[in-house]
Amino acid sequence: MTRPPWRPDRFHRKEPTMRHLTALPDLPDLTVTLVPESPEATNSTVPLVGYLVLAPAGTQPNQLTELINASRTAAPPPAPATGRGITVDTEERTATVDGRPLRLTYLEFELLAHLVKHPHRVYTREQLVATIWGYGPVGDQRTVDVHVARLRRKLGAAHRERIVTVRRVGYKYTPPGS
Repeated sequence: MTRPPWRPDRFHRKEPTMRHLTALPDLPDLTVTLVPESPEATNSTVPLVGYLVLAPAGTQPNQLTELINASRTAAPPPAPATGRGITVDTEERTATVDGRPLRLTYLEFELLAHLVKHPHRVYTREQLVATIWGYGPVGDQRTVDVHVARLRRKLGAAHRERIVTVRRVGYKYTPPGS
């Protein structure tokens, strides 16, 4: 295997190594550590490519390696339940009602996913605008009401009551059977 001149064999390692870059003066209990994305990134002549990790001062590289390897090999999230009810899969960005796919706009999906992720929690219109739309409260919050109405219509008669209006406050999601 021929290596480019900027990556000679003597720098190639099979396991990634970490370099402690510096201790932060304002946060003496933390150390910034570079964790390369690949073994090739450990070459000192290659620009620093990888992840910067804030770790407690004194953390040994092998401890970080164990944690990082464990997170990389962690089991994938469980598949969403199929069947009856509202199902939201944020990985595939799909939503279904009783197994039937919903055709949602970007903001409708984000709104539904956020509410389903936090059942029974009441969100004000201002909180929803800040979280879903990404900007602070500006004037009329009617846009939230319009999106909720469209979302309820798409959920259908059997599930529209899952998004509950809390008068003079905002909205919440209540799962079936609660």
